[in-house]
This record gives sequence, C-alpha cells and structure tokens, in this order.
Amino acid sequence: MGRAFEFRKERKFKRWGHMAKTFTKIGKEITIAVKQGGPDVTGNPRLRALLQEARSENMPKENVERAIKRATDKDQGDYKEVLYEGYGPHGIAILIETATDNTNRTVANIRSYFNKFGGNLGTSGSVEFMFDRKSVFTVKDRDDIDLEMLELELIDYGAEEVFREGGEDEDDPKVIMIYGEFTAMNNIQQYLESNGYEIMSAKFDRFPNTDLKQLSPEDQASVEKLLEKIEEDEDVQNVYHNMQQ
Repeated sequence: MGRAFEFRKERKFKRWGHMAKTFTKIGKEITIAVKQGGPDVTGNPRLRALLQEARSENMPKENVERAIKRATDKDQGDYKEVLYEGYGPHGIAILIETATDNTNRTVANIRSYFNKFGGNLGTSGSVEFMFDRKSVFTVKDRDDIDLEMLELELIDYGAEEVFREGGEDEDDPKVIMIYGEFTAMNNIQQYLESNGYEIMSAKFDRFPNTDLKQLSPEDQASVEKLLEKIEEDEDVQNVYHNMQQ
C-alpha cells in the first residue's frame, strides 16, 4: 500500500463525529456543487456523488433540498471555499479547508485558535505544498467483485490504490476504497457509474507527502487541543496535519 493508505491508517483523529455537523458539511458541499455545475445531476457528477453520500449518511431529504435551493436563491449568501495554512505547536503543519459566507469572521476565528494554542497562521503556500490532493472513492463491496481486475481497469482511469476495508462488524460494512490522482475524479466516477458500482462517497482528500512527525504523548495532546478547536468551527470543512498518531 502507498503513503496515502498508510497515513489513513495512522490518522485516528476523528472528524465530523456528530451527525449534525456531517449534515452541515455535506449541505455546504451540495450548495457549492450546484453553484459550480448546476442542479441537473445528469451533467453534474460531483452533485451525483454528494447526493449518494447524503443518502448513505441518512441525511434528511429536506436538508438536501434546502442546500440545493440555497445555491439558486439570490437572497442567500454564497459559500466561498477558502484554504488556511499554518503551524501548530512543535512545528506541526496544519491545512484547513473552509466553506464560508463571511471570510472576515472565518479568518479571525482561525487566527484566534492558532494564537490561543501556541501556533501561527501562515501565508498562502506556506503549508499546502506539504500535502498531496487525491480523489477518494468509497464503493459498496459485493461478493462478485474481483479486486485485482477492478484495480487493473481503474489504473487506466487514474487510480493509484484500490483495496478492501471494514467488515469487522455490522456497524463497519466492508467497502472498496479507491485513491486516485486529483484530476482523475470525473474519469473514475464515470467508470464506476457506467459499470454498476454503488458509490457511497466521492471526495477530495489530502495526505502529507513527507514523513509524519512523531511527538511525545504530552506534545501530541497540545496539538490535538488546537485541532479540536479548529474542527469545532462551523465554517471548517476539513483539517489536515502531518502529526503521527
């Protein structure tokens, strides 16, 4: 397995653990997807994937409809995707993806978190180069799927890693994880859809491209306090770091 898979195994820090935050996160992504590609799912593969993810998370239909309406309602403010970069305690690189309708509020909050917990909010480009952006698919597994054949097929579409995960209990269903190049999102999605695979989620994720930093339990705890505070912010979608856990 490659670096992305190994880091995914290491990263145990939970994100979006509460259902309400999960719905908020997906709702913002749906609004942005509709704004960028329109409400017609036929011509908007990103929206199709998000709607499938919303179903798999049991997101109420009215929440989905509200997110779509927000994108077409002129009276509603637009969400803007903004990336923030900085360093936490002990030199840990932190990358923060946000979706906000008020950038002044968001940057002020993010800066205050860094200042309070011994970090520094950096300038654009100060941390992003330390992370690779990947397309990540979660596909429902079936007994008739030959994983090796699927991987061979998907390599031509930009996939880099294909493996099974989960299945240890009822709350952890067996799925197929697919990691691919950032630019391969549409190609992989089109292949999966046209060949009858059930996509549970399709998203972009980021992985450190350098060795992870190992800290003592005490130092790690100080970094996690900052990460927890950042992830609690309503404008924050995803948080990435290069700390080994």
